[in-house]
Amino acid sequence: MSKYIYTAKTFEGKPRSGSLEAQNEIELARILHEEGCILVKASLEETEGKKKRKFAFSIPFIGGVSVASKLMFTRNLKVMISAGVSLPRALKILSEQVRNKKFANALVDVKKEITKGKPFSESLARHSDIFSELFVSMVKVGEETGKLEEVLDVLSNQMEKDYQIRSRLKSAMVYPMVIIFAMAGIGALMLIVVIPKLAEVFRDMGVDLPITTRIVIAIGTFMANYWYTLPIIIIALIVSLRFFLKTKIGRKTINIISLKMPFISPITKKTNAAYTVRTLSSLIAAGVPIVRGLEIVSNSLTNVFYKKAMADASEKVRKGSKLGESLREYDDIYPSLVIQMIGVGEETGETSVVLEKLAEFFEEEVTNATRNLSAVIEPILMLLIGAAVAFFAISMIQPIYGMIQTI
Repeated sequence: MSKYIYTAKTFEGKPRSGSLEAQNEIELARILHEEGCILVKASLEETEGKKKRKFAFSIPFIGGVSVASKLMFTRNLKVMISAGVSLPRALKILSEQVRNKKFANALVDVKKEITKGKPFSESLARHSDIFSELFVSMVKVGEETGKLEEVLDVLSNQMEKDYQIRSRLKSAMVYPMVIIFAMAGIGALMLIVVIPKLAEVFRDMGVDLPITTRIVIAIGTFMANYWYTLPIIIIALIVSLRFFLKTKIGRKTINIISLKMPFISPITKKTNAAYTVRTLSSLIAAGVPIVRGLEIVSNSLTNVFYKKAMADASEKVRKGSKLGESLREYDDIYPSLVIQMIGVGEETGETSVVLEKLAEFFEEEVTNATRNLSAVIEPILMLLIGAAVAFFAISMIQPIYGMIQTI
């Protein structure tokens, strides 16, 4: 069997492309015809792959699949399965509706693997950059228990809550970022346009300049002469920062800052607590064993300290300890309410229900905290901007004042 890259058109005239395995082009055309398509062009994947390898390159941070796209896919898949649509046909329909090319190709591949007889979860696991371990594990439970529709419903609720929390955090940071970028632009304009002219006046007057003024003039002169290097410097700094944050040291550094910084620390703790209990609740409700659930939660968390806490708790629970007791040594990152309520859930046998209620509580707390974040950050920004303006003003006015005194 050979693998073909094909271009086809549906009977309605819509274009379609993808890859399929077939003995030859005749069989490929037959397969596509059964699926309601007419073959237009086909080539062996090896040949196509060689062509792509000549020019292919990857751009970091581009081409991901958003949480919103995966959420819509999960919801629609659940509706189709509940309506009695077969899984391969549902995936085929959804792959044609998805706008993200990477996501669409992944769904086509998953559909192809299912048609070959592979389990849905195993097919999803081939695309770990799109479908998380949490997603794959819950789908696997749904397959094994015959409750895929219910699991997809739980998953969509989980993803919706996660999406809402991320959206609130991003929205809270929009105003501060706009102010910072605006002031940075105004500052750069002053350094490029105003400062060099003042520097010429000071040179003509032969004024002895203080160190702060010399620093400002040096920065302004450099930016005025080499302004075209600013975009390169900014892009280099952003790329370097992104790569640094992907390293183990970088992740740990930013995690420490987020847990220690005033105003940010409470939001970080509440957000991670909400995500932990919500995810664990969804896993337990889907039928995932508690130890495996803790491992999955650990792998899905981004903060290294919370990852370690869940990994250690998983190991202790495996050895016979209770989850509430296992988390007691991490009361510096998990609120005591989480630990106490988990203990209550274990005693009553309603851990999943208690975790869900906890998740709702902390999600509301995150909403309130992010709503007030802009109000807290605004005076801090004003102070920082005032300090910067004062530094520039004093640096420029001090030499002028000195000239006036000598007249």
